[in-house]
Amino acid sequence: MTNEQKEPKIFDLEERTAKFGEDIIRFCRELPKDEITRPIINQLVKCGTSVGANYCEADDAESRKDFKHKIGICKKESRESKHFLRMSAIAIPDKKDRARKLWVEAKEINLIFNSIYQKL
Repeated sequence: MTNEQKEPKIFDLEERTAKFGEDIIRFCRELPKDEITRPIINQLVKCGTSVGANYCEADDAESRKDFKHKIGICKKESRESKHFLRMSAIAIPDKKDRARKLWVEAKEINLIFNSIYQKL
């Protein structure tokens, strides 16, 4: 895939975090369910969809302190998403490439929230 064919980066953070959550849900639906994958899938859906939900809350924060707190949660949830994507790649090796792509997006989102948090 050439640079022109790649999806453009989304700079609307609400949309980008919502799309990330949607991609996490789609990915988790593809995973086989067993005693090892169920807890990973459960945690991944929770943290992957929580990033966008908490960003929406931050966007409607009642104070600067509230905003910083919610952005801090976004940081944590995106970092947790990276962790469970890594675990999913180990638990389901044939999904490693897809997990890696999502991991890169989680990392980029985490870096964005780290930057916002540090500037507050």
